[in-house]
Amino acid sequence: MWRVGVDAPFDEVTALVVTAMPCHCGVVTVIAEYHDELRPLMFSIAYRMLGSVAEAEDVVQEALLRMTRAAADGVEPDNLDAWATTVTTRLAIDTLRSARVRRESYVGTWLPEPLRTTAGDDPAHRVEVDDSVSTAMLVLMETLTPHERAVFILREALGYDYADIAAVVEQSEATCRQHFSRARKHLEAGRARFRASAARRDELAAAFLAVVQGGRAEELERLLADDVVFWADGGGKAPAATHPLSGPVAVARFVAGLVRRGGPLGFTLRPTVLNGEPGLLTLGPAGELVGALTLTLDEDGRVVGIRNQINPDKLHHLGEVGDLRALMRGDGAPDEPLPPVSRPSGR
Repeated sequence: MWRVGVDAPFDEVTALVVTAMPCHCGVVTVIAEYHDELRPLMFSIAYRMLGSVAEAEDVVQEALLRMTRAAADGVEPDNLDAWATTVTTRLAIDTLRSARVRRESYVGTWLPEPLRTTAGDDPAHRVEVDDSVSTAMLVLMETLTPHERAVFILREALGYDYADIAAVVEQSEATCRQHFSRARKHLEAGRARFRASAARRDELAAAFLAVVQGGRAEELERLLADDVVFWADGGGKAPAATHPLSGPVAVARFVAGLVRRGGPLGFTLRPTVLNGEPGLLTLGPAGELVGALTLTLDEDGRVVGIRNQINPDKLHHLGEVGDLRALMRGDGAPDEPLPPVSRPSGR
């Protein structure tokens, strides 16, 4: 694979290509001119397919390189967006196939890399928020085949008709219809049970944060649904529970216990929006990022899912990452699953 750093300017990428072969400069120039418009579309497909910001960035970069090389060889697509969608989807399918082996041997619970979806975020990572980008849905989509996942995303998120989907994934329309039907039935349980307005989402996140900072399990229980589940992903590189916790009593007591230990260590929580859901970034004493937690709400506004991403390899795109294990040992604390918690600090 011909690789360039993912942050390399696109004109640098283009230069690498066009200096290596004869150039049909018209299409190459168009790709370069529309790079900023194409990249969010391509990233939104790759991220939904892979659940990984880093892998999605690699797919987008490779797709742009291949498009530029093809254009330099004389390829002249009728529709640039459709071409970008096709190249990105096919590369994502290939990447997902190769990633399956790694994910099957993953240490503990696998969770997707959280994506910040607030105004003012990196335009290259801008994704239209819908059910297919929620953390719960991305976890469920891991159980689909690569082609089922691709067909579902193209149909559900992008609104493609089956004829166009068939051309992208190189399968028949009938097969694509079967893929979509199986995927939709399987994913129905992962659809958001409650999609709050931005104001309501922020209100609920603030209420959760206030109760967590208070450290009282009884108060926290009242915010949790009867079927609440807590997951943590440390990937073997940060202290995390290897199995989910279920039920409001168990989850509330667990989180409250962490509050009592976490305050003296200097951890703080910063509200944000992750994958369209209320989120909390966990910061260490020096402001380093050590966790990203997402809250899934039910129709009553109670928390039905808590997913805590503390694998440092999955946090670098959100900021400077700290060593959670070392921070926890610094006070003599044992390695415990998190979310790390905070004391009121005015951050």
